[in-house]
Amino acid sequence: MNLQRLKVSVDAHVARVTLDRPDVRNAFDEATIVELTAAFRALADDASIRVIVLAANGPAFCAGADLNWMKRMAAYSDAENRADALGLATMLNTIYACKKPVIARVQGDAYAGGMGLVAVADIAISTESAHFCLSEAKLGLMPATIAPYVIRAIGARASHRYFVTAERFDAAEALRIGLVHQVVAAEALDAAVDAVASSIVANSPNAVRECKQLVVDLAEKPIDEALISDTAERIARIRASDEGREGVRSFLEKSKPSWLA
Repeated sequence: MNLQRLKVSVDAHVARVTLDRPDVRNAFDEATIVELTAAFRALADDASIRVIVLAANGPAFCAGADLNWMKRMAAYSDAENRADALGLATMLNTIYACKKPVIARVQGDAYAGGMGLVAVADIAISTESAHFCLSEAKLGLMPATIAPYVIRAIGARASHRYFVTAERFDAAEALRIGLVHQVVAAEALDAAVDAVASSIVANSPNAVRECKQLVVDLAEKPIDEALISDTAERIARIRASDEGREGVRSFLEKSKPSWLA
């Protein structure tokens, strides 16, 4: 991939996608959106990758939309505005629906669309000093494209508050409302991210993929006969899969499965 705004590296089944525009607080524009979409699609299709870390260089994780991009938007036609917004919405969903678990390594502030990047990750780990803000209402806008993921992360109750107040809040509040899973000191961030990534790598790749899809498919669904039947079908299918059979056999025989070899 020819990347100008991101850095991508891979080590021991863990890919790291790093926002690399610290001079603009890693704010994204059209080119960043295209690169993030392409990077996550490529990594999702790479069988050697088992987990992806979304990180950023510099003091901020992501400040949302790039100011120059916003200036260009002001001159867009209705059709151009819709196409541009769809590109952003597609990028967010590409990360959210990625077949590999995504860990957000939040080393600094995440505002507006940057908070969306935290919400689309499966797991988010933040430093104590990071701050968060859904600032769109201050600009006469709304966090529409990130809303499905932010609401899933923090719930409707917290969303009612922070969508309309555009308040800045700290990492402790982000942890309380469910935006992030863990808050650590800055010097402990990499160790915390690496520990979670290692836990994922130690598991069956197929089971991890199916578990992630299970949450995506079942979240907020009513527990009815169709859902009960669906979950029974899923467990029956994975029990009969190659990795499912191998995992149970290895457990019973006290041996290592192939994904730990």
